[in-house]
Amino acid sequence: MRSSKVNINSNPENYVVRKDVGDAAVILLPKEYSTPVVISSPHSGTNYSEEFLAISRLELFDLRRSEDCYVSDLFEFAPEYGVPLVSAVFPRSYIDPNREPYELDPDMFEDALPTYAQTTSDRVKAGYGTIARLVANGAEIYRQKLKFEDAQHRIKFYYKPYHDELSKLVLDARKKYGVAVLLDCHSMPSCGGSNDRDQGRRRADIVLGDCYGKSCGKEVIDFADKTLSSLGFRVSRNDPYAGAYTTKHYGKPVKNIHALQIEINRSLYMDELQLERSTGFSSLVTNLRLFIEALSKLGVWD
Repeated sequence: MRSSKVNINSNPENYVVRKDVGDAAVILLPKEYSTPVVISSPHSGTNYSEEFLAISRLELFDLRRSEDCYVSDLFEFAPEYGVPLVSAVFPRSYIDPNREPYELDPDMFEDALPTYAQTTSDRVKAGYGTIARLVANGAEIYRQKLKFEDAQHRIKFYYKPYHDELSKLVLDARKKYGVAVLLDCHSMPSCGGSNDRDQGRRRADIVLGDCYGKSCGKEVIDFADKTLSSLGFRVSRNDPYAGAYTTKHYGKPVKNIHALQIEINRSLYMDELQLERSTGFSSLVTNLRLFIEALSKLGVWD
């Protein structure tokens, strides 16, 4: 796999770094836990195997258009505030951990899919299942059809280990504090695309998604909204993103597990065409630090 280096720019003694979850995840853990907050970044992985590149009809740069570029870097300070960070190492275009494990398009495979595969979801129909048919700009990924055993391999060695680690951290937080708060972090294009319902419309700086009130308590999203707004961000809720698999799967407020999806407007910190960091990156990190510091002290778990 192509290397995806985790940079630790502040005091290394604040971190315990785990890089041993195969090619599935990098986890930054605090030496001392002080909050039930857990952060995940499922779409910022950049490890493209030579095998994957060989079966794709696209160049690496085009495959990268599906990444939530640099999101894990934006939050790598998290352990300084007692917050663990789980980041996928594999790219979203290889397998998407923010889908059900078997959301698969039967037309992508040369053999029959098992009956338990979810083949009719809107995401599959759009080309963005667990194994996507398209990248973000609508280009086809593969030269030829895949075998189901390939999907099984990706799920076993990439998807499942990522979620096993994330689930453990969330459940450990709830056990320790009686509650867990999962922030599932993403980035979004600055304007709606041609296939989006907000086509051509300038998006908010940050979109908070709680599955329309189902994945986290009102006090959590209200606090996040108020804090981010006070930092100067334009915030919207559930529009155009309300939350996908991770938010729905983990978010169980009645069981004291709150899951909140955060979408960050890419124009705040990167050049969307060149996929490079912009001068706004450092100021965004400064504000995200203030947000995570405030959230880590939220009294919802008192």
